[in-house]
Amino acid sequence: MQETVQQYVSRMLSYLEGQKPVDLLVSSPRKISSLVKGATKRQMGKRPAPGKWSVTEILAHLADVEIVQGYRVRLMLASNGVPIQGFDQDVWAGELGYAKQDPAASLKAYLAGRERNVRLMKSLTPEQWRRYGMHSERGKETVLRVAELMAGHDINHLRQIRSNLKGK
Repeated sequence: MQETVQQYVSRMLSYLEGQKPVDLLVSSPRKISSLVKGATKRQMGKRPAPGKWSVTEILAHLADVEIVQGYRVRLMLASNGVPIQGFDQDVWAGELGYAKQDPAASLKAYLAGRERNVRLMKSLTPEQWRRYGMHSERGKETVLRVAELMAGHDINHLRQIRSNLKGK
């Protein structure tokens, strides 16, 4: 059974365990880089089970999500209350060929996008953190909530990468 939007949000937020989202957003790229260091393309391309993503697919997903979330934050900062369109990650994975992506290139894109997004977030005023968009699936979502969800999302995928590559 697929989880609801509310269950997804609760699960992502539970991963934070009281930690500051920006701190997690800073540390995740280093952890992900460390996990995949030394893994072969074959190891990263192996799916752990039917319907589950390989590390290659996760890295491509992370690179795209960094673009999407960075864009959303910028929209909210420029136009409080702006509509935010959701997307189906599985459709993106299939249509954008995540399984065929170069994992090193995806990691590089993720790292570059994250560095820019963190730099922006570190510059925000308290008022800017409260700006929001109206997400098509989740409703009102502040810049802070986006950062929290990004941090939880990182932790979720860190766990998947670790599990996929255990014992390399």
